[in-house]
Amino acid sequence: MEEFRRAYAKLCAAPQEAVLRRLRERGEAPGRARLDLAEQSLSLETCGALGRLLPGAAHFAEVALGDCGLSEDGVKLLLHGLCSNSTVKSLDLKEAVAVDRWSVAAWSLGGFPFVFSVNECGCSSLTRASHWLGNNLRTTGAEALGKLLRQNKSIRSLILEWNSLGVWEEGFSFFCQGLGANNFLQRLDLRNNQINHHGAGELAMALKRNASLQELDLRWNNIGLLGGRALLNCLQSNKTLKKLELAGNNVPSDILKAVEQAMDHNRDRQTILSETQNRTSVLSKEILNLKDEKTKQFLDLMDTIDKQREEIARSGRISAGRVSQLQEALNEQHSIMNSLKAKLQMTEAALALSEQKVHNLGELLSATKQEQASMAERHFAELQQQKQEGADREGKLFRDLSASNEKNLFLRNQVDELEKKCKVQQDQIFQLKQDLTNTTAELKLRAVQAEERLEMEKRRFKQSLEDMESLRLKEVDHLTQHMEASERSMQDRVQRLEAIRIALEEELSQVKAAALTERGHAEEELIKVRNQARLEEQQRVEHLEEKLRLMTEARDEAQNCCLKQKQMVGEAQVKANQLNLHADGLRRRIEELQQDLNSKEQEKVTEVNKVKVELQEQIGHLQAERTAQEGLREKIAALERQLKVLSSNHREALLDKEGEISMLMEKLRMKEADISRMKEEEAQRASILQNAIMAYVQGSSLGTHSLRK
Repeated sequence: MEEFRRAYAKLCAAPQEAVLRRLRERGEAPGRARLDLAEQSLSLETCGALGRLLPGAAHFAEVALGDCGLSEDGVKLLLHGLCSNSTVKSLDLKEAVAVDRWSVAAWSLGGFPFVFSVNECGCSSLTRASHWLGNNLRTTGAEALGKLLRQNKSIRSLILEWNSLGVWEEGFSFFCQGLGANNFLQRLDLRNNQINHHGAGELAMALKRNASLQELDLRWNNIGLLGGRALLNCLQSNKTLKKLELAGNNVPSDILKAVEQAMDHNRDRQTILSETQNRTSVLSKEILNLKDEKTKQFLDLMDTIDKQREEIARSGRISAGRVSQLQEALNEQHSIMNSLKAKLQMTEAALALSEQKVHNLGELLSATKQEQASMAERHFAELQQQKQEGADREGKLFRDLSASNEKNLFLRNQVDELEKKCKVQQDQIFQLKQDLTNTTAELKLRAVQAEERLEMEKRRFKQSLEDMESLRLKEVDHLTQHMEASERSMQDRVQRLEAIRIALEEELSQVKAAALTERGHAEEELIKVRNQARLEEQQRVEHLEEKLRLMTEARDEAQNCCLKQKQMVGEAQVKANQLNLHADGLRRRIEELQQDLNSKEQEKVTEVNKVKVELQEQIGHLQAERTAQEGLREKIAALERQLKVLSSNHREALLDKEGEISMLMEKLRMKEADISRMKEEEAQRASILQNAIMAYVQGSSLGTHSLRK
């Protein structure tokens, strides 16, 4: 708050001391998330500075600017700054009445709000409200409020009490358009704003498009019957408004009751929607948790299987490499044996030649023959022993290879079985997913069907009520028109009869005047024409009697018509009573439909409970499958342990075989050294024999040559 105060003082050339003092007091107070400048007369410069500071210089959750004497430009600057603010949740722009007066009544005269007040001394006064109320929002202010509602996404509560926004219809329409475009405001206070039925219609159009407003206070305005009907009609499409205050607006009680019923219905609908959303969220979370657990279990199983496959493949590669090494060693041993056999054959041939030569040489070489024979027998025995040992080792190696092959086949069979089990579990998991999707789809379809049925019943009932109301109004209008026409005809007939009576009286007066004039002139002839006058008078009296009789008949006819009209009025009253009875029947029908709706809601609750039970059963099945999978995991762990034991045994056997192979290689090297030594000895002996033979041949040739000489 101190930084905000310094920034305000820096932006203003002449900062207001009252504002600085209020900011300093609020900075020392514990609640620093509220900017309270109520009852402070803010200048245009202060409004501009606040409008530049509010977007990001301070993080206020509440802004109170009531009774601040704001001008149109000041309101525009402040609201322009709040358009880009993202922290303010509550905005208070109400116009508070002066503290030293007690307002007891407020109304509109000539388009301006007036207040009747009584001061402390008991003196009453009628004052125009704009002279001593705090703010003065007009067309520009209403347009700025509409722009604020369009652009701001953080304000949840807006208080505009005592601002007379309804007086400026164009500005109020802009405000209503902004309200219709806003989807974040939850509470709106429009008390004492001089809103008439046109403004109520604009508000109704805005409420049809608004989907976030929950509380709307319209008390002490001039909404009237038409505005109340417009607001009631808009509640058919608005399902989010929970509280609508309409006291002090001259709205009929039936419309107020209908509005209260609509609010109760919206609150019930919101509670049901919140409960269903909570339940669906809980169920979706449980399903997601189950899916995550299943996927984790499946991934763990696949990881173990992949590890086992990798270990088996690695052991197979190692065993194949070792078998290939053993095969190469065997091939080398076979080649060595073949080379030894060839060498033995060559040595046997050389021995045969030497035997032949020794046999030819005689007794000198018999000792060498015996030694060579003994050496050959000894070499042959050693070679036979080596062949036998090599054959035994080859048999052992072949048996080990067959055992390792059998073990590999057994492990491969186990891997195939595990893969089959994994496929079965994958199919089961896929089936469970399909079942879950089907159940969720069925639940959604049932909910949608129930809502559609409710909407159809509501529309049908509303249509029937509207039809009955229109028929009743038409019949009443027809009866009233007929009665008015009959009354007009009777009045015309009575007027005509009165005109005839007046004409007859005039004729009587004229006749009397004529008789009086003639009486003076004809007193002498009176005796002569008395009989004739009497006859004429009798005729006239008869004529008048006939006219009177006709008048009485016409009067009787008029009375009969009046009686008929009274009978028709009685019949109309009977029909009205019948219509009232029919309306009572319709009300009872409404109650029955309400009971049906309650029963359907109970059925829906039972269906939801059934679905919960089914989901619990499915969860139990999934838990059983989980236990089965845990058993499979234990089996897999046992198989892994067996594989580890087999691999360790296999490694030990391979190590033993490698040791035996190394021993064989050492023996082969020793044998090769013995063979090389024997070759050297045989070569030495052959050289000795050759030298002896050469010496013998040379000695025999010298002896023969000396004999010849």
